[in-house]
Amino acid sequence: MRFMIMVKATKDSEAGMLPDQKLLAAMGKFNEELVNAGIMQAGEGLQPSSKGARVKFSGTTRTVVDGPFAETKELVAGFWLWKVKSKEEAIEWVKRCPNPMPTDSEIEIRQVYEAEDFGAEFTPELKAQEERLRATVATRK
Repeated sequence: MRFMIMVKATKDSEAGMLPDQKLLAAMGKFNEELVNAGIMQAGEGLQPSSKGARVKFSGTTRTVVDGPFAETKELVAGFWLWKVKSKEEAIEWVKRCPNPMPTDSEIEIRQVYEAEDFGAEFTPELKAQEERLRATVATRK
């Protein structure tokens, strides 16, 4: 099972405050544990929403809205992609994580859909296409 682990933004992260050396070292150690355990597939911090944009869809119309975005508690400041056996295992790993912010913070855990979750709608042709795309991405790393 794969899970997206999302570090929620804070006022400080949205203000562009970067972690200090102590926090960077603690997170580096934690990431090393994740890699050594074969769990971590990807992980990055995100720039503040003031440097981002959203694209709103309404039928065939696309509207671009530049950041910053008001609801800090709804924003993501960073993420990991983990492969673990269960949600419970993901929770246990998150509980071991250093606090990713200098203030109170929150991490959200969400399971990633896998091909088999889509049932018959995910036809053999669509599955073959996804496998081709994943193989192409893997060769570009």
